Amino acid sequence: MSKLIDFKGLMAPVFTAFDANNDVNLEVIEEYARVLKDSGISAVLVNGTSGEGMSMNVNERKLVTEKWHQACLKLEIVLMVQISGCCFRDIIELAKHAEELKVDGVLCLPELYFKPKDIQSLVKYLKKISFYCPSIPLYYYHIPMFTNVDLPMANFMELAKSEIGTFAGIKYTSGDLEKGLQCLKHGQVFLGSDTILCGALALGFSSAIMTSLNINPDISLRILQLINDGDINNARGQQMALCDIIQNILIEGGGDWVPSMKKAFNKKFKNLQLGICRDPL
Repeated sequence: MSKLIDFKGLMAPVFTAFDANNDVNLEVIEEYARVLKDSGISAVLVNGTSGEGMSMNVNERKLVTEKWHQACLKLEIVLMVQISGCCFRDIIELAKHAEELKVDGVLCLPELYFKPKDIQSLVKYLKKISFYCPSIPLYYYHIPMFTNVDLPMANFMELAKSEIGTFAGIKYTSGDLEKGLQCLKHGQVFLGSDTILCGALALGFSSAIMTSLNINPDISLRILQLINDGDINNARGQQMALCDIIQNILIEGGGDWVPSMKKAFNKKFKNLQLGICRDPL
C-alpha cells in the first residue's frame, strides 16, 4: 500500500552551503533549518535542483543529508531527499542511506542519459529504486525543462501506484496546470513552480516545493492562507507581488534560476552565507 509524507503545505528546496573553497559546508545547516522553521516553513527538500544535488558526489550528498536529518529531528521538520541524477549504483547507495536514516520521503528523477521513452519504462526504473528503500514514500520528480522527459503524468501515476508499493506521488515542476490537475486523482502532488502557486491552489493543489520559500516564505504562506479563506482577489495580488520579487531576483542575479536565488538568499541573510554555486552553474 502506498505511503504518503504526513505533510501538506509549503516545502523549501534548500540550497547546499559551500565554503570559500567550494567544498560542502555542513556547519551552517542547523542554523539554516532554524531560520526556515522560525519563518513558518516546516518541511525541506535536500539535494534537489536548488540544492545542486547533481553537482555533488555521493559522499557529499550523504553527509549533507545526515546533517539535515539531525537538524530536522531536532526542530521537527519534515525531510524529503532527492536521491537520483547519478549512475544507478550510486542511486542504490543513496536509497539505502535514506532507508537507514528513515527520512520522510525520497524524490527521484528519471534516468538522465538513457531516458525512458514511455511510462512503463519509467515505472520499471523507479520500482528498482524502491526495492532499496522499501519503507520510504517514493516521489517522482517531473521537471521536463531539465530532463526532457515529458510523459503523461496522470497515466504514469496511475500505473506507478499499481506497480510500486511505496509510490506516493510527484513533484510537478511544469506550468501546465491542466495536466497537473489530472494528477491530483492519483496521489500526492507537490507543485514545483513558484509563479503559479495561486492558480494551482485554487484548482485543488495542497502542497508546493518552491525555491523562493527560502527567501520570501511570508508571501507564499499568505497566498496559501488566503486561498484557504476563499479570498481569491487578495491571493492573486500576493501572487503578482511574488512574481515581481522573483523577476527582480533573476535580473539582479544574471538570469539563471539557482545562482540568482542563492545570491538573493546570501544578500538577505548576511549572517548565514551559503557561498556561490558550483560549476557548471
